[in-house]
Parts: sequence; structure tokens; C-alpha cells
Amino acid sequence: MSKPSRIRVLEKGVVNGFRTGVSLHCHTQHSKEVLDFIPYYAERIPLIASHYRVACARYRQLNGKAMNFADAYWTPPLAARKVYELEKEQIENLLDARALISITDHDTIESATRLHALEEYKTIPVSLEWTVPFGEAYVHLGVHNLPPEFATQIMNALADYTANPLAERLGELLAMLNDLPTVLMVFNHPFWDIECIGQERHNILMKAFLIEHGRQIHALEINGFRPSLENSQTIKLAEQWGYPVISGGDRHGCAANTTLNLTNALNFDEFVDEIRRDKHSEILLTAHHQENVYLRMLEAASDVVRYYADHPLGRRHWTERVFIKGDSGDRPLSYYWKDGEPAWVKLPLWMMRILGSRRLRPAMRLVMNRSEEVAF
Repeated sequence: MSKPSRIRVLEKGVVNGFRTGVSLHCHTQHSKEVLDFIPYYAERIPLIASHYRVACARYRQLNGKAMNFADAYWTPPLAARKVYELEKEQIENLLDARALISITDHDTIESATRLHALEEYKTIPVSLEWTVPFGEAYVHLGVHNLPPEFATQIMNALADYTANPLAERLGELLAMLNDLPTVLMVFNHPFWDIECIGQERHNILMKAFLIEHGRQIHALEINGFRPSLENSQTIKLAEQWGYPVISGGDRHGCAANTTLNLTNALNFDEFVDEIRRDKHSEILLTAHHQENVYLRMLEAASDVVRYYADHPLGRRHWTERVFIKGDSGDRPLSYYWKDGEPAWVKLPLWMMRILGSRRLRPAMRLVMNRSEEVAF
């Protein structure tokens, strides 16, 4: 009989008996993060809503059609190598342990592919966060540790389903991934209504996905950037359905993941076997995770819109890291906003930069209550 998953908070001596720390669910500058959530929130924020409606009306007047935020995306600020080194440094310094890191950009394996060109990164897993359309919902699956020799072929098949979702094809793809013994399939943040269809409808579709395809899933994720209520619901769901829970930091900014896994595995293949066969997981919450989740979100958002003088791709200003898809290719916002940011964007960005700044962080920690701490 498998042991239940265990979740613990970092404290002195907590990692005794474990040789390895595992950091899962990291995003780099190769990850394309969709912006289709903007209308939902912009319409609901006082002071922003009126500016937003004026901008939308002006756009429709000039272009003869409404703004389509589904055709826009942003990219996180850090390169894959920098993300990897920050995660490795945290594990080695905090835990005095070997580090295993799985980078999971949205629907791309470019980070691992590029890093594999360097000898020192040859052994990192080839992973991604796969966007799976399912009815009105989007399921996000952490697909970890693809066989490098078949990774590009598999990635192409997964991307084809995302672009052209055929229900019968989904079962075939999930079965194929499950048949690969070194691949780990994680249902990321299962209770997040990321498509804004309403929590009740989202939950119905999420459970329908598990009924239909749950036998191909190996674990459910405790997410470092979701509220404690969602993570508690995930733990309960995992207990009911017989899944282990696993960590997933979901970092997009400059701070390292706040949730990790502990193991004695010497490599990622052994770690996958531990989760898939033994169904046992040891999750560690770092001290940073105990801070208010919304404060941590604000800090990450501030990282995203910061100015980076040494950005590896030359995208120093945030408008150079937000792209609009078009017939002539993807172009950054800076191409369209030659006179600077519109009013409906300036105000929330100014507020975000101020509230998420490192200078104000101690004060914000005092102001924001700790009701969203994860107390497992």
C-alpha cells in the first residue's frame, strides 16, 4: 500500500533524510502567456473600466472590429539558463541537496532544446505545460521528462491538438504519453477557473476530464501561486480519487519557486518512478510561500513589467515583451504604441510598480493580512 503524500513547511532540519530537491513548473522567456483574461478584469476594476471602454471604442472605430485579446500574449522576463540557475541555487543553499529542475513553458520545449546544446545541461528533463482544450475549459497538464529523441515529434502532436482539438485524438495522445515509463503527467492547478466560465461550470468540466482521462494522469498539483482554498480542494480531490499531490511553483517572475518536492531519487527518471509507481510525494513549502499569496502575485507582476537593461533578447521595456499576432507575424506592443502607453494601461501599471516594489515590500507585508497563508 502506498504512503500518503506529505506536505511540510521549511524549518531547521526539515530535509534530514532527503538527498534531492525537485523544482517543477517553471516559466521562461520562451513561454507565451495569453492575455484573453484582460477584458474580464478590466471591466471590473474601478478607475480602469472607463478608460478601458474608451480605448476599446476607439479601437473599434479605427479598425472596424473589436480588440481580440486572445491574439495577444506576454513573455516572462528571464532566460531559461537564468531560471535554471536560480532554482538550482535555492535548492542547494536552502536544502543542501542535489537539484532537479523541470522547466515547463506553455506549449513549447524550446527552453530544454536550447539548454541541451550546452554540455552542462544535457541531463535536464524536456518538459512543457500543455494547454488542453476540453469543452469550454482549458486543462493545463505538466508533461515532464519527454524522451529527448522523440520530444520534437511529440511536441508537434500536442501542439496540433491544442490548435485543432478533436475529442477522439485526446485519448490517443494521453495514452501514448502514459505508455512512456519516464514521463510524468501532472494536472496543474485543477480548480483554477482560468477560462473565466464560472467556478461551478469549471469544476464540472474538470471532473468530467478526470472521469474520461484520469487514468492517464499521475498526480495533482499543489500550486505555489494559487490561494490556499484551491490547494486544499486539490488535496481533498486527490484523496478522493487516489492521486498523489505534487509541487508546482508556477514561477513567471524573478523569485524562485515556493513549493518543492523532496526525494532520494538521483535523477528525474527515478523521481518519476517514485510518483508513478509508489504514488508517494514529499512536498516542501518554503518560507516565502507563507507570505500572502496576493502579495507574492503582485511582486511577480512587478517583475514582469520591470525594465531590464540586460535582457538577453534586447526586450528591455515591457511593451517589447507583449506581442500581438497578425497576418504579417507577431509584433510587440511597442510597434503599435509609438507614443507610449494609453491612459487605461498607465494607471494600473503605476499602481502595480509602486505596490510591488522591493522598497515597499516590508510595509505591504504588514498591511496585507496573512489569511491566505497555506496552513497544511
